[in-house]
Amino acid sequence: MRIARFSIDGNVAFGAVEGEGAVESGGLVLDIIRGIPYTDFELSGTKVPLSKVRLLPPVLPNKVVGIGRNYAEHARELGNEVPEAPVAFFKPTTSVIGPGDAIEYPSFSSELHHEAELAVVIGRMCREVPRERVKDVIFGYTCANDVTARDVQKREVQWARAKGFDTSCPLGPWVETDLDPSDLAVQATVNGEQRQLGRTSDMIRSIEDLVVHISEAMTLLPGDVILTGTPAGVGPLNVGDEVAVTIEGIGTLTNRVIKRG
Repeated sequence: MRIARFSIDGNVAFGAVEGEGAVESGGLVLDIIRGIPYTDFELSGTKVPLSKVRLLPPVLPNKVVGIGRNYAEHARELGNEVPEAPVAFFKPTTSVIGPGDAIEYPSFSSELHHEAELAVVIGRMCREVPRERVKDVIFGYTCANDVTARDVQKREVQWARAKGFDTSCPLGPWVETDLDPSDLAVQATVNGEQRQLGRTSDMIRSIEDLVVHISEAMTLLPGDVILTGTPAGVGPLNVGDEVAVTIEGIGTLTNRVIKRG
């Protein structure tokens, strides 16, 4: 099931996406959900065309935990070794935006990069999750763009500013709850030109590895997001660019880069 979060007439709701095609196709409708999708919920039967609503970030995470250098080719393209343990970092909630929202080019950077990633959405509160229980705590998967101020990342020891600035975490367009994430195509295009194309099967650490590793240290809450790393091909974004992240079985997340006002 595809679960979207949206606003219409000033109200925010969740809905199940029905139909086929892209967001812009006009063939998709939302069946409004009664309740919160992380728990038992019902479809109301009240349907609205997706073209009549504004899609929001599909979740409002308490925290976004990113994983760096989880694809060997990406580590090499930036001159880094594959780390012995997962490299984790945080992106604050203020970094999260939804499909169609603008990525604001930060004033303190001159080298902004896209990073297409599969995002894991947690569905229940959990801690110290054993490997055999990982699937039980996952709500679903969505597309993410771990937008990075690369020049800042290179010169600062911590990545908080480089990866945590406002609008640096586009998520969407919805959460797919029924998906095998083990071998999915992950693609990024800029102005229609392909930049990144990899597969989740190339990840150094699996989703199970990452959930076990992260939950050893912290409690994960419903709606929390784990970014699983990006394949090779990261590259520059400029003001005016349209960047799209497409993940097989989920859909496409599109955002445009603007100058910070």
